[in-house]
Amino acid sequence: MGATGRRVLLTCSLWLAFLLQGAKTTGNKEVEIEPEFTEPIPNVTVSVGRDVKLACVVENIGTYRIAWIHTDRYTLLTLQNRVITRNPRFSITHNGHRTWTLYIKEVEERDTGEYMCQINTSPMKSQSGFINVVVPPRIVEGNTSTDLEVRESEEVTLRCVSTGSPEPIITWRREDGQQISTGTKKVSSVIGPSLNIVNVNRHHIGAYLCIASNGVQPSVSKRIVLGVNFPPLIEVPNQVVGAATRTDVTLDCNLESHPKSVTYWTRKRNVIVISNSKYNITEVPQGLYKSQMKLRIRNLQPEDYGTYSCSAKNSLGEAENNIKLYEIPAPVPSPQTSSTPKALKPKPEKLWNGHSHNNVAKPNENGVTTDVIEKVSLSYVIQFTSSTTIVSVFC
Repeated sequence: MGATGRRVLLTCSLWLAFLLQGAKTTGNKEVEIEPEFTEPIPNVTVSVGRDVKLACVVENIGTYRIAWIHTDRYTLLTLQNRVITRNPRFSITHNGHRTWTLYIKEVEERDTGEYMCQINTSPMKSQSGFINVVVPPRIVEGNTSTDLEVRESEEVTLRCVSTGSPEPIITWRREDGQQISTGTKKVSSVIGPSLNIVNVNRHHIGAYLCIASNGVQPSVSKRIVLGVNFPPLIEVPNQVVGAATRTDVTLDCNLESHPKSVTYWTRKRNVIVISNSKYNITEVPQGLYKSQMKLRIRNLQPEDYGTYSCSAKNSLGEAENNIKLYEIPAPVPSPQTSSTPKALKPKPEKLWNGHSHNNVAKPNENGVTTDVIEKVSLSYVIQFTSSTTIVSVFC
C-alpha cells in the first residue's frame, strides 16, 4: 500500500471514530436540534509565506463535533479543539460559542486547495472554502540564457524560464529602450519565453531584459548582454585637411568595431605616431561599438604636412583609412583703424621766475620770445613767434 493509500485509510479511520462518537452522544438524547452553518467559508488568496485563517460558524452545535479536512490532500487536520495533523503550522481556536477558526502559518504552495468544515450529523453536514496560495515569479537561472556573443549575420535565440503561481508571463525589452528588430519587423517588446533574432547585426548589440510577472509582487528580471562580433570599419569625415604653419590641427577617424580593436596612427605610411609634446592621441567612445580616433598635431611645421593613416585591428580583421594634411596660407591680420586724437587738455606747468608759463613769455635758446595765446573758450592753444610783442586773439 502506498503512502497516499495509508493516509486515506488513516483519515477514514479517524473520521469513523469521530462519527461513532457523535452518534453515541446523540443517541442518549430524545430530542436535539441539529446544528446548521450560518456563514459561508470565504475563498482566500494569500501570498506564499504569509499567514491565513478560515472560520467555520455553526449554530446549535450541541453535543456534535466539528472537524477540518484538507480535501485535496485527504488529510484530517483537526477534531473539535484538537490538532490531528503533525504539521506545526496548523492550529485551531474556538471562541467558546459558535466559531471554529483554522490557522495556517507561513503558507506554502502545497497548502493550496479546498478546506472542508464537517459536522458529525447523520447524514454528515459540511461546507468548504478554498485557499489559493500565490507565488511571485522566480527566474530559473539554469534554464535561462546568459551573456553570449555571436558573429554578425548569424541567428540567435535568447531563452528565459520562470516559475510562480499563477504562471508568469515573460516579456523581453531592450535595456536602452530602443526597439527590438527580430528580422522582419521592429517592436518595443516581445512576449514569450524565447526571443529569436534572424540575421543578427551590430545594431542588435546591447543588454536585453527578460521580465517575469504574474500579478504577484515583486516582478523579477534578468539582464542578458548580446555581443555581435565583426571586423573593424573606419570612416573619415574629412579626407583632406588644410592648416597653416604654427597652428594646431586635429585629424578625426570614426571607428566601428566589436570586439574592441587595437588602434594606432602612422605618418608617411610606416612611421608610428606616439603621444608626446608634438602629438596627442585620444579615442572617444561613442556607443557600444563606436568610437572616434583623434590625432592632434601642435605647432605645425613644413615637415608635418603629408598623409596620416588611422588603423584598427581586432580578432576578426583590420581596417585603415588616410587623411591628407596640406598647408594653407596663414591668415593676414586686418589693418587697425587709427583712433581719433584726444582733445588737448591744459596741463599744470612749473613756474618760471615765480610766474605761470601761460602768463610770462619765456625766451628760447636763440633769445627769441615765444608768445603763447590760450583760447580758453575753444580749448585750444595758438602760438605765435615775435621778437618783442605778445599778440592776443579774441573771438
